[in-house]
Amino acid sequence: MKVSIITSCYNRVSTIEDTIKSVLSQDYSNIEYIIIDGGSTDGTLEIIKQYEDKITRIVSEPDHGMYEAINKGIRLATGDIIGLVHSDDFLFDRHTISDIVTAFECTRADFIYGDGLFVDYYNIKKPIRKWIGGHFSKRKIRLGWLPLHPTCYIRRDKQIEVGLYNEKYKIAADTDFLIRALYEHSLEVDYINRYIIRMRMGGLSTDRAHRKAMWKEDISIYSSHGFQAIPTKIMKMIWKLPQFISAKFMK
Repeated sequence: MKVSIITSCYNRVSTIEDTIKSVLSQDYSNIEYIIIDGGSTDGTLEIIKQYEDKITRIVSEPDHGMYEAINKGIRLATGDIIGLVHSDDFLFDRHTISDIVTAFECTRADFIYGDGLFVDYYNIKKPIRKWIGGHFSKRKIRLGWLPLHPTCYIRRDKQIEVGLYNEKYKIAADTDFLIRALYEHSLEVDYINRYIIRMRMGGLSTDRAHRKAMWKEDISIYSSHGFQAIPTKIMKMIWKLPQFISAKFMK
């Protein structure tokens, strides 16, 4: 079973190497690794090229944001399974992809998700949020719950069925994609109770203007899918509160 992993990046010179190493160090060998760079000017591309003999495909050209880059990667992907590892993030350990493949092989799942750990941007050993996905239920989606996007892996034929990311959304297209995939399509969904990803927390994700734009896009997305937009968005925020509390007790 071939796994296509897509990394989109733009000017991530300080983090991209950790991302690349986390993919290349996996103990599962049948990985197609695709990096889509938006025309970085800060040295990111030079770091990527240090590993070009181990990366399946590198594309570097201007784009209109992360979701256009992800869509480019999806179009290039030839694997049985597709997953994303963003340029500020890294796979939890070297067995991550092996465990994901085993989960697909042992179930009838079309879509698998797991847990994620948010860490301090500058001190990756310091946990900030612990995202435990929990078992899947369509009802939870109407109550604002969604799995953590970078923990999600989908069969490529189902990715094609669900469609690409809607590029009119610049921040929250993953919310739209997950609602389409998990609520509007009849996919077999499975949860694996293990950490999939470590995500750096800080910078853009905590920026006030970013949060305001996220609110607007989420409201638009929920409305477009016939959800009660504001109550669903508020519930989405409430789902996150226990994550901060549980992280305080991690060693």
